[in-house]
Amino acid sequence: MRHGHWIGGKPEEPANQAYLPTLDPTTRLPGDEVAAGSAPDVDRAVAAAVAAQPAWARRSAADRSEVLHGIADAMEAGADELIERERACTGKVPGQLRTEVEMSTAYFRYYAGILRAHQGRTIDQGAHSHTYTRLEPYGVVAVITPWNLPLNQACRALAPALAVGNAVVAKPSEFTSASTLHLARLATEAGLPDGLLNVVTGTGRDVGTPLALHPAVGRIAFTGSVATGRHLATVAADRIVPLTLELGGKSPLLVFADADLDRAVAAAVTAIGFNAGQVCSATTRLLVEASVHDEVVARVAEAVELLEPGVDFGPMITEAQYEKVLAHFETARAQGAVPVTGGSAYDHGLYIRPTVYADVDPALRIAREEVFGPVLVTMPFADEAEALTLANDTEYGLVAAVWSGDVARGLRLAERIDAGQVAINGGPLTIETPFGGYKRSGYGREKGIDALHEYARTKTVSLSIAQF
Repeated sequence: MRHGHWIGGKPEEPANQAYLPTLDPTTRLPGDEVAAGSAPDVDRAVAAAVAAQPAWARRSAADRSEVLHGIADAMEAGADELIERERACTGKVPGQLRTEVEMSTAYFRYYAGILRAHQGRTIDQGAHSHTYTRLEPYGVVAVITPWNLPLNQACRALAPALAVGNAVVAKPSEFTSASTLHLARLATEAGLPDGLLNVVTGTGRDVGTPLALHPAVGRIAFTGSVATGRHLATVAADRIVPLTLELGGKSPLLVFADADLDRAVAAAVTAIGFNAGQVCSATTRLLVEASVHDEVVARVAEAVELLEPGVDFGPMITEAQYEKVLAHFETARAQGAVPVTGGSAYDHGLYIRPTVYADVDPALRIAREEVFGPVLVTMPFADEAEALTLANDTEYGLVAAVWSGDVARGLRLAERIDAGQVAINGGPLTIETPFGGYKRSGYGREKGIDALHEYARTKTVSLSIAQF
């Protein structure tokens, strides 16, 4: 099957008539083809967004809320098709696919709900003036999303951006575009006015950069690699437009001897298994108090060895990522690191064996770089001070987790760990909780009410009231 762009409420062929191949990572066989977009396609999409946005912004919050609820209804009714589009290009297992589509739908429900409470405020400057703030959209927002969680990453940006009155041009990864394209079709059929959600597929060089550079784009949201984030930050700085960056992570999971070890071990196994570790927020550095380190490592290794490819976890989604993970194994071997379990690929598809490296030197590459695969490294610590030092010994700062029977210690560490969000004893991080990083993990916030403020500008209006 061939997929064109979605521009102005309908499918459009690429200007150059070129298409890009994809593959099914479970088999490595060819998949669908997606339009190989270019600057002229970006121009068409942005023009459609510019034309549609003013009328959308003038509609009441209640009206926009109803449209977002309609999109959520359409996604629920069309969940099976969304799941199949996502499965074909990611190879994810059924349970994960169902959960991701449900969460993607929930973003539209959530922002449809809180939109009605999204408002400015009055400022008391005395009886002779009336001063207030209002929240206004940027106009056209560029949303550039990665291949690891394509539908989820798209919806968590699209829903708040549309909610506050923006139009959007989305550029999904060229490897996993199908579900975002289908979402745009469902949204149009559900009543979203034509031109408010446009999807242009293609590479970062041919579509992402021209989109970020387009003079009519007022804000950029990007999720992906540090290298691409740095490039887009340069573009945004030169244009003086705001940018949200959600980049990589090498997140710590701290386990103290007094923790509920059953739950802590399960959390560590989830870090490896969920999406085969292809999650920027995965807690892939397991820091364990020395007295229970070996026990925890043995239990984690035993559990991950029971995970089955295609049943409990999916493949690497791209050939390049598959080769990157294997290269990490080779480097670790050359540096003297031997896995407790795993450390190789399966003989079918793009599946990698869940891998645990124990008692790793914090200076090794496998301990410092984001592998983005089913790979966990462990390090023992002697006390709370050393645990904190190890946790913060990273260029990233996206997520952290603390497991301890001493809740006060958990809270104490949470306030000193350099990360955008910290979960203590499995505390939930959900749609309602702001998400974003410190350090090289990026800046800006997605999810929660904070995301609405990311996609809206604050204007102050002050009126002098004449005395009578």
